[in-house]
Amino acid sequence: MIARAARLLPLALSLGFGNASSPGALRVCADPNNLPFSNKAREGFENKIADLVGRELHRPVEYVWWAQRRGFVRNTLTAGSCDLVVGTVSGMEMLATTRPYYTSSYVFVSRRSRALGITSFDDPRLERLRIGVQLIGDDFANTPPAHALANRGMTRNIVGYTVYGDYRRPHPASDIIDAVARGDVDVAVVWGPLAGFFAKTSAVPLDVVPVSPRADRALPFVFDIAMGVRRRDSTFRASINDIIARRRPAIDSILDAYGVPRVASTSVIPSASAVVPSASTVVPSASTVVPSAARDR
Repeated sequence: MIARAARLLPLALSLGFGNASSPGALRVCADPNNLPFSNKAREGFENKIADLVGRELHRPVEYVWWAQRRGFVRNTLTAGSCDLVVGTVSGMEMLATTRPYYTSSYVFVSRRSRALGITSFDDPRLERLRIGVQLIGDDFANTPPAHALANRGMTRNIVGYTVYGDYRRPHPASDIIDAVARGDVDVAVVWGPLAGFFAKTSAVPLDVVPVSPRADRALPFVFDIAMGVRRRDSTFRASINDIIARRRPAIDSILDAYGVPRVASTSVIPSASAVVPSASTVVPSASTVVPSAARDR
C-alpha cells in the first residue's frame, strides 16, 4: 500500500518563470499550488509573510513560480531567478538561512468525535488503527513518521498519502486531512502547518496534537523554519533577520490566522541527513520533510 501510494503521479512540473521582474522587485521563489504555504493567487501564509517583507523593504513583491519538487532551490534561488525562499528548514545546506520565524511539529490528526488523544508512536492503540502517513516518493526518502511507524513494525495498517498529491487539483496535499474527515483513516500523522490549516477549515471537527516526544532516537519531529537566501547575500540576509525580529508579532498573527501549530524552538538544528533517514525529511525536505519548506529535492 505504501509503495503504491508513493508511486502516485509524476511530480516533475515546473510552472515557469513568467515575465521579467521589475527593477527593485523582491523576487520570491514559491510553489504556485501549495496551500497553506503559497499559491499563484497569493493566498498562502508564506505569500502574506512575503508581502510583509516587501513592505518593510519598500520593494514590490514578484514571484518566480516553480513546483517544490526535486531541484526547486537549484532551479530558482541558486540559478539567480529569484532572491528569497520564504519557508525552509533552518540550516538547510543549499542556501543561507535566516533566524527561524516559527517552529512546528508533526502532529496526530483525528476526528474530535473519536476522542483518541494519541500523542505518541508508542501508543498501543496505533497497532489496531488505520494510520494515514505522508510519503515522499520511491527514492527511499520518507517522512520521519513513516520511519517511526516502520521501525515499530507498523506497516500493514498504514495508508500512504504522497506529500505532493495530485498537482492537477487545488491544494493537492490536503488529501490526507480529507481522509481523516471522511473516516478513511482513524488517525494521520501530518506536518503541523498543513494539518492546522486544513483542520481549521474542515467541516468535520478535528483534533491536532503534536507528536511527543519531539524526537525518536535520531529522528526529529520538530523543525525550525526560516527564510532562505543565496549564501553570498549576507547583507540581504541581515536585513531579513532584522525584519523577522522587529515584526515577529505581525508574523505570529499571520501564522495564527492560518492555524499553524507552534512549539518551542529546537536547540539543535537538524541537518538534512539527520532529518531524513532518508529523507525526508521530513519535512519533506531534505529531502523533503517538511512539506513545504523548500527543499532541493
